[in-house]
Amino acid sequence: MNTVEPIRDIKVVLDIADYLKTGNQRNYVMFMFGIYSGLRISDILLFRVRDVKGKEFISQREKKTQKEKRFPINRELKAILDDYIKNKRDFEFLFKSPNKPNAPITRQQAYNILSEAGRQFGLDGIGTHTLRKTFGYHLYRQTQDAALLMDIFNHSDIHCTLRYIGVDQDCKNRAYNGLSFRR
Repeated sequence: MNTVEPIRDIKVVLDIADYLKTGNQRNYVMFMFGIYSGLRISDILLFRVRDVKGKEFISQREKKTQKEKRFPINRELKAILDDYIKNKRDFEFLFKSPNKPNAPITRQQAYNILSEAGRQFGLDGIGTHTLRKTFGYHLYRQTQDAALLMDIFNHSDIHCTLRYIGVDQDCKNRAYNGLSFRR
């Protein structure tokens, strides 16, 4: 399995969002849901309209860890979701497959959507986990609160969290690039 990276450049995040929005609203909303929630794609794909309609908070049991998670829906994401679901029925999956009557797209389909969008902007290491890592990377950059992020991600070690979001690699890159033996 290849390691995926966060999208570090906020301009590229916004460019990918615009690219997806012009192509397919479902794909755009999936991207935005991921970068605003920090959830794994396996959890994102299970959401139905009723899980977000009229809600201020998202509550769910994570598929991988079986831990309960509750967090507020960011106001920017809420506006995107409200617009997206206005003509949808409560039982519908948010990220509905066009090939199945009432089923979400697959993880593979989500991967294909995101990796193709990344390629359009010269990014190769993009996959479904990129959404979660992008959320973490930018939340850390805005708050500098690694302990909070460690808690959000349910990590047991802060170094694991920093490595996970690519901050450790950024620090290593700066150290290598800043090394000089010149007078």
